[in-house]
Amino acid sequence: MEFWLIQDNEKLWLPVPPQSFEVGIGNMNETINVESVGEVNLLGKSKLKTISLSSYFPKRRYTYCQYENIPKPYDAIALIDKFRKAGQVRVLITETNINNVFYIEEFTYGKNDETEDVTFNISFKEYKKVTVPKVSVTITPPAPPREAPKPTSITYTVKSGDTLWGIAKKYYGNGARYPEIASRNNIKNPNLIYPGQVFQL
Repeated sequence: MEFWLIQDNEKLWLPVPPQSFEVGIGNMNETINVESVGEVNLLGKSKLKTISLSSYFPKRRYTYCQYENIPKPYDAIALIDKFRKAGQVRVLITETNINNVFYIEEFTYGKNDETEDVTFNISFKEYKKVTVPKVSVTITPPAPPREAPKPTSITYTVKSGDTLWGIAKKYYGNGARYPEIASRNNIKNPNLIYPGQVFQL
């Protein structure tokens, strides 16, 4: 079984495979209290997968190391820390179904004074890409202002016995507005109107 950490074009193959590792999976279930029933468990979405493992980077190559040119312990430590700072790292464990992208959640290490090997503990949390839905906004231009309706032209044909006062009283509601009719129809003498004349009101 091989343990690989991969980020872009950089790879780290752990020279000493961990003796064991743990994978955590679960759901975000919610418990609610229903009257007359009691507690009810509601199934939630899946939690992010976690992986934790421990191993060490040997100062010298031991016979059980998985390959020849093993990295120097602190070079390997620096590379893992670089992966942590950069963000996503792919964790590949052969002979398992683990080949996913994670974040490094926690990374601790220390030195064994007797062997000068560098031990480490590392935990990962699954990376999940979030896609923000695009929202399209349609802006409707305001409708052009309505044109004011053109005033309807009203005409009146003078009958025998009519006066401008009487016409103004009938159509304007106020006989004193007769000068408006005279002005509109170019009548010089408001007292002289004749049957058959057509006035614009």
